[in-house]
Amino acid sequence: MNRTIRFSVGEFYHLYNRGNDRRVIFRNNDDHTRFIHLLFLCNDNQSLVYKTVPPHGIFLFKRKQSLVDIGAYCLMPNHFHLLVRERIPNGITMFMKKLSTAYSMYFNLKNNRTGKLFEGAFRAEHVDDDQYLRYLYAYIHLNPVKLVELYWKENGIKNIKRASNFLKKFQYSSFLDYTGRKREEGAILDRTYFPDYFLERHSFDNFINDWLELATLRYPR
Repeated sequence: MNRTIRFSVGEFYHLYNRGNDRRVIFRNNDDHTRFIHLLFLCNDNQSLVYKTVPPHGIFLFKRKQSLVDIGAYCLMPNHFHLLVRERIPNGITMFMKKLSTAYSMYFNLKNNRTGKLFEGAFRAEHVDDDQYLRYLYAYIHLNPVKLVELYWKENGIKNIKRASNFLKKFQYSSFLDYTGRKREEGAILDRTYFPDYFLERHSFDNFINDWLELATLRYPR
């Protein structure tokens, strides 16, 4: 795919990709964990061999120069979403190439397969509007609701409590990092240059709950 968008240092972008033929690319916890590790390790301008990093020290690894700032992420069974800010020239392209190549090699070797894992080159949208940037925090973090209510975006949410509880237990996104949960995966995020939307305690919780409430209004009573 020929991408028409040009990346610029200091600008925000929504990046996403999915499995070729919509195949599942995250089959179990090991797959999710590997990709999450790679989100951290591949965000570096130095080359790295994954197996040389101590398995219990992934997020303590000293990176030389980050390529992007990651503000949010979410892994779904057959696709993923990232909200990033380009940190250095060509940073996004280098990061996504390293990430896609490293995960594809892992997945193909593990599953004794060859060929493309992803549908094609990653897709990108320039986020040049504050309202759109704020919306993406909801869009990305609410993606997992689809795993308990497949058509919630079209039809609304039937059970807001179930959806909310599911999000609070979902480990494969940055949702928990915004709710104040302290975990090692929090090292993936660098929110320094992102707007301070959620500085106050419970502000992110309230933000998400507002979106969930709006979604319940679309469900026919």
